[in-house]
This record gives sequence, C-alpha cells and structure tokens, in this order.
Amino acid sequence: MSKKFLPILLSTVAVAASLFPALKAGSEDAPKRTAAPVAVVAAAYTSTLDNKSIAAAAATELFDSLQLDQLGLSLDALQYAYTGYLNLKDKGAIKNDALLSICDFSQSSFKKRLYIIDVKNFKVLKNTYVAHGKNTGLQYANNFSNTPESLQSSLGFFVTKGTYTGKHGLSLRLEGKELGINHKAEERAIVVHGADYIGSHRLKAPYMGRSFGCPAVPQAESAEVINTIKNGSVLFIYHPSKSYLHGSKLLNA
Repeated sequence: MSKKFLPILLSTVAVAASLFPALKAGSEDAPKRTAAPVAVVAAAYTSTLDNKSIAAAAATELFDSLQLDQLGLSLDALQYAYTGYLNLKDKGAIKNDALLSICDFSQSSFKKRLYIIDVKNFKVLKNTYVAHGKNTGLQYANNFSNTPESLQSSLGFFVTKGTYTGKHGLSLRLEGKELGINHKAEERAIVVHGADYIGSHRLKAPYMGRSFGCPAVPQAESAEVINTIKNGSVLFIYHPSKSYLHGSKLLNA
C-alpha cells in the first residue's frame, strides 16, 4: 500500500476539524455535521489509501470530537470498528451506514460499554450497559465462541436485521458477518434483547447478570436501543483478543 498521501490526509483532517466547534457526546445543542471532513478528504485519495488508513483518521476525529475517552471507549476499539464498518460498506452489506454500534467487551460489565454512534452527524445516540454470555466470564469477558449451546458471546461484526417479539419481548435479529467467528449467530439465536439482570440496579451485585450469548441490554432501554439500530446497521463486539484481531478478514482486508 502506498502511504504517500497519509500525512496530507491527516493534516487536512486536522485543519478541517479546527473549523468546527468541539462536540460533546449526546449534546442536543451541538451543531450537526452533515458530512464528516474525513469523508471528503478520503474520497480524493481512495486510490492511494486503504480502509485502515482512512479508518484511523476518521476514528481519531470522532474520538476527539465526541470525547469518547470520557465515556470509557478506547481509541483502538473505535479504529477497529471503523475499519470493519468501511469494509462492510464497500461490500454493500450495510443499509444504514449512518450508525456504528460498539460493544466494548474489554471493559467491566459494570461499565456502560455499549456505544451507538451516529458517524455522519458526529453524535453519541446511546451509551448503556450490555451483558456478555454466561460462559464468557464473570465481571469481565474472556472466552468467546461461535458454537451452538456454548453460552458464550461471539466477537466481530454483525449487521442488524428485523425485529420480533419473543420470550424477552421486543428482540432484534443479528447476522454474523465473519465466517468461523460469528456466522452462526442466527442458528444460535444470538439477538439483542432486554433483560432485568443487567443495568444500574445491579451495580452492588458481585457481577452483572449474564446472557446465553446475546448482547442483552437493560429492559427499560431495550426498545430504544433496538429501534435505533434495527434494519441494516453495523454492530461490532470488540475484545483485544489476538486470535480475533489477527484472524478477522474484515479487519485485515
């Protein structure tokens, strides 16, 4: 890959970013940015920059503008998420490319580690708790699987599908987009649903409640989460597992 224009991209992004006031996460008063500066710059250099380079610049601008460090999200998680998002977008796999949702399973389950980000208007739409699988770990997620009946979470990139009403109420189907990593999500009935075992009322418990592998969210917030991300947006479940980071084709395309 030629990196000839990367310094130009980064410096241009920095200049463009300086033209806009800093945005605070979730601020209703902050002006909307209908087009991220990095998207304009990147379009001019698509022949010389790969998605990793574009994602690094875009993620850095998002991270700084939205002060995501204050919400606990790591820049690494956002950069990986943006890389896979761009690769899925290139494949035509995304219907709603305005949103990027990240479950950061490097964090404790006591943290609000689900982030729903409007990447086009530079806004955090939702930041809340999310459960991992029963056999994935207690307070921290450590073990992951694509195997039915494992009761473990799967890592990687998913695209949201439609909703249905099941035993957990309103639920959202997920399509795993990584062969061998999460492609059995529908077979395993891995969905986004609400649960009473996750949320602020559990903060004094030894650990948050866990699911059978689903990224379950607080019951009171589930309808909002599901209706926001349904129908073709990207959901990325992140953990700094070397086997995943090195084995994901969407991260290493």
